[in-house]
Amino acid sequence: MLLDQARKFDQDDSLASFRDCFFIPDHNGQPDLYFVGNSLGLQPKATSDYIAAELQAWQRLGVRGHFEDSHHESLPASTAGQWLDYHQRLTETMADLVGGQANEVIVMNTLTVNLHLMMATFYRPAKKRNKILIEAHAFPSDKNAVESQFALHGCKSSDCLIEIQPDQGQLFSTDAICDAIREHRDSLAMILLPGVQYYTGQVLNMQTIAAVANELEIPIGFDLAHAAGNVAMQLHDWNVDFACWCTYKYLNSGPGSIAGCFVHQRHATNTDLPRLAGWWGHDRDSRFQMTGDFNPIATAEGWQLSNPPILSAAAVRASLQVFADAGGMKPLVEKSKLQHRFFRDCLNEMLGDQVSVIAPEDCSGCQLSLEVKLDGIPGKQIYQRLEASGVRTDWREPNVIRAAPTPLYNTFEEIWTFVDRLQHAIAQA
Repeated sequence: MLLDQARKFDQDDSLASFRDCFFIPDHNGQPDLYFVGNSLGLQPKATSDYIAAELQAWQRLGVRGHFEDSHHESLPASTAGQWLDYHQRLTETMADLVGGQANEVIVMNTLTVNLHLMMATFYRPAKKRNKILIEAHAFPSDKNAVESQFALHGCKSSDCLIEIQPDQGQLFSTDAICDAIREHRDSLAMILLPGVQYYTGQVLNMQTIAAVANELEIPIGFDLAHAAGNVAMQLHDWNVDFACWCTYKYLNSGPGSIAGCFVHQRHATNTDLPRLAGWWGHDRDSRFQMTGDFNPIATAEGWQLSNPPILSAAAVRASLQVFADAGGMKPLVEKSKLQHRFFRDCLNEMLGDQVSVIAPEDCSGCQLSLEVKLDGIPGKQIYQRLEASGVRTDWREPNVIRAAPTPLYNTFEEIWTFVDRLQHAIAQA
């Protein structure tokens, strides 16, 4: 019955054709069950055209590619661009995906580099207010970045780091986070939290948390590595101070690709804010006068350091076009929620209490973090059996299989098949 329901969902799915926009890896001649878009999204088929257009431009034009259109007759006209303003072709669609305005979003650098750039501006420790609040068990690079900022400012992590602990099993209560912010209001210089917690898949209530931070005038930023392209956000309306995200997970732009950054308009337009400066953030009209002074652009572009890597930006552009063609986040989130509920129904009916999902349905995006509960049988063994059967998920110590069906390319029948193979893997244990 569940399989019939899956096939009916797929038949009625208005987004079903977008699966054909991606290359699906195979296993023994059959398509993988690829449920790991939360780690690396699949390659859009158009990516090679977008990158080829810039390789052709480099071949034909050399340095003139900065100022002349890269269009070549052998490639689609939509892939064309000149390198000088190429990054601006990414801004509008990227801003739409995170609920920002065009002047608040820039695609640049990589995630942790952007976090450092934002902390250089927003972490301004004083004698009394010098602490940063993060979540306990944060993704290692976030904690590393925060602790290195302490060191740069001559602060001790043991004195300045506040880690909010989960209070519902492995989950974080919105009330507990807000209470911690209020409790430490007089000592907090900044807050850095995830939009989606990488291990559990829990979506934090960014709007409510940001409202408390705003009320107490504490700068707040979010790491959106697992949120961008996954959940609906309104960063501008929520008055988030800054946010950073990678583009190689749900945004499908390739391993290690260039990242995204949001700076709220009230800060982006303030050219007096301190920052780590680079010449590509300098006013465009006078950038090439080479005067040596720094006059930042009054948008998020003012935090750019160097001209962007065009080949990587081309891959981002190819993926963003797929999102635009699909209608943006609204229809994708609607399908994702339906997939999520169906996934849970399959788990409950086919596996019962042998597998549990960490995060509740009302605070989850694409990712379901699964704990296998079998006496004497490690969860990693089940994960390895799934891998051997052509199911692609990922494993996180100590006991979680992360599975993330994504609405652009995963089907409902694949969800049923995943649970069926998980059932067989457990039966063989």
